Amino acid sequence: MSHNPIRPWRNIDRRKSRKIHVGPVAVGGDAPISVQTMTNTLTTDVKATVEQIQRCAEAGADIVRVSVPDEASSKALKEIVRESPVPIVADIHFHYKRGIEAAEAGAACLRINPGNIGDEKRVKEVIRAARDHGCSIRIGVNAGSLEKHLLEKYGEPCPEAMIESGLDHIRILQDNDFHEFKISCKASDVFLAAAAYQGLAEATDAPIHLGITEAGGLMSGTIKSSIGLGSLLWAGIGDTIRVSLSADPVEEVKVGFEILKSLGLRHRGVNIISCPSCARQGFDVIKTVEALEKRLEHIKTPMSLSIIGCVVNGPGEALMTDVGFTGGGAGSGMVYLAGVQSHKLSNEGMIEHIVEQVEKKAAEIEAARAAESQAAE
Repeated sequence: MSHNPIRPWRNIDRRKSRKIHVGPVAVGGDAPISVQTMTNTLTTDVKATVEQIQRCAEAGADIVRVSVPDEASSKALKEIVRESPVPIVADIHFHYKRGIEAAEAGAACLRINPGNIGDEKRVKEVIRAARDHGCSIRIGVNAGSLEKHLLEKYGEPCPEAMIESGLDHIRILQDNDFHEFKISCKASDVFLAAAAYQGLAEATDAPIHLGITEAGGLMSGTIKSSIGLGSLLWAGIGDTIRVSLSADPVEEVKVGFEILKSLGLRHRGVNIISCPSCARQGFDVIKTVEALEKRLEHIKTPMSLSIIGCVVNGPGEALMTDVGFTGGGAGSGMVYLAGVQSHKLSNEGMIEHIVEQVEKKAAEIEAARAAESQAAE
């Protein structure tokens, strides 16, 4: 996030980390924090998996992970990689040979779990395959599958055990002169995950992949992830994120972007500022916002829209947004453009008109951006 001298309380100083690549996507360093998700289709169902990846990419996913549990999945992965619009991370558990096969199939990154991939010799073979095929690696420590000797040493999953697991496997990669790696230390317990990530961030300069694993359904998982990921991102920790929900992967992408947008770390699409509504509202705020969220999903240009039910806070919020609508009386309200009162609008035609105004503003922003880019060349 760039330095903000006017509003210093909005500044986030990101932890300095090394930059690696997952295919063409840079992770770490000064690269934008990337958003990931994971398919939940059968990997052997190539058509369904590719369709899901495409929907996730359209929603904004930068990277998508695909599980590779067996040899048939490894074979399917090659076709999935070829048709995917974004880099694919192969999720490897237990069978180190799947990691080798995934590298050969064109995966951009291999996710290995130190607790269940096997001994150091097997890890070395996966490293060799990654190097030979230009893959990066994510060391994926998980509180639910820590190595047996660490559980015996610490008695239970704890931050110290998770950090030690991660550092042990970083050492293996570095001893084999492999440095294109990132690391995660996930737990379903928000406190445990946050403490482990904080310790890991101090112990290594590797890019960090954030996640609260097995967070739950759409509502509960979103809240847990927002608390855990939000607090770490606010502290400057995290180079790529995945929100884990028992829901459509597209929802994971949407939640991930909303977390980043709320902290000013990524900007994509329309940020709708709306009131919860009350007896003062001049129109049905809730139904209006629901309709606008769906109608404006196609807008990728970063911009803001305020939808406020009455004049208590409406004009003030509109001052800070690209487009705004504030409810008034007699079935109409006021439209604001670039923070300035523009014209009255009847409630009846407000949704269509607001969509038109947002699309027009987005086109203006993109045109100005293109002109600036051309002038700089």
